[in-house]
Amino acid sequence: MMQVFDKTYEKIMKFIRDNYKFLLLYVGVFLLLTWPLPYYIYTGGGTIDVNDKVTIEEQSESSGSFNLAYVAEVRATIPTYLLHFFFSAWELVEVSDMTMSENETVEDVLLRDKLYLDDANQSAISVSYQAAGKTFEVTSTKARVAYIADGANTNLQISDTIMAIDSKEIHSLEELQKIVRSHEVGDRLEMAIERNGETMTAYAIVQESEGQKLVGISLLQELEYKTDPALSLSFSANESGPSGGLLLALSIYDKLVPEDITKGRKIVGTGTIDQDGNVGEIGGVRYKLQGAVREGADIFLVPNGNNYKECIQLQQEKGYDITIIGVSTFQEALDALSKTT
Repeated sequence: MMQVFDKTYEKIMKFIRDNYKFLLLYVGVFLLLTWPLPYYIYTGGGTIDVNDKVTIEEQSESSGSFNLAYVAEVRATIPTYLLHFFFSAWELVEVSDMTMSENETVEDVLLRDKLYLDDANQSAISVSYQAAGKTFEVTSTKARVAYIADGANTNLQISDTIMAIDSKEIHSLEELQKIVRSHEVGDRLEMAIERNGETMTAYAIVQESEGQKLVGISLLQELEYKTDPALSLSFSANESGPSGGLLLALSIYDKLVPEDITKGRKIVGTGTIDQDGNVGEIGGVRYKLQGAVREGADIFLVPNGNNYKECIQLQQEKGYDITIIGVSTFQEALDALSKTT
């Protein structure tokens, strides 16, 4: 058995000695083509039919569709970095520009974007159910850590759930701020938290900035709720961010009411939505419009303001054959769709 091993080893070593120049060249070329640079490349993505993500008991059917627009994002390598100089539709973004603080990692950004997706989804459900006259009932709330500022003296992490501070239950940012204001600068707040399904303790030190007491964190509320009719959402693990809130709300509403508000059209769009139905601006809107045009959309819904202006300018430059509608609220989107043929 040992002799067989020795012969195999000798053959391998002989192959390496005879071909080491080729092997070194191969490894060098492989690294050249695949070594990640500190950049991401953004370009026009595509569209995702929201109907595939929403299921409601006894839902209404539509002849058209509501679609989420997304931006294609890839980590830059040396070849793609060089190619971006020749493709005006490719935008180079530094990894450091994707984070909100110096201490953040890309993994922190991804975790926060998952929280933003959950927050957008619950706002979309709340707004659409209320607009359709259906039941949306909040049964409990949780406070999740979405952001930790540079200089914050704490061992909290993005996505932690804060259950209590100094033995007092906490469910919102307002409750956190009230507790912080009741303490002195330098006080240590003891927290009961949940992280990755486990209960543990954490701390945060009260600091002062511009005359205000704070601990340097921001929270998002996670709601537990009941709906009637029952609803379920299905998002893949690589989907995140709040920019699909408006289109999700419209798709849910369309399934709840007897009217077909799509009128057979392919409606694509983007925009955040809050609990009051306000539509907020997003990044990468030009790439989302490019994807909508490429996918043959009839209408592109976009937040009013700079997003709308950027889309109109791009449409005029490229001659896009698509109807662009700027909206500031969920109700404005419904009204616009009912008036547009």
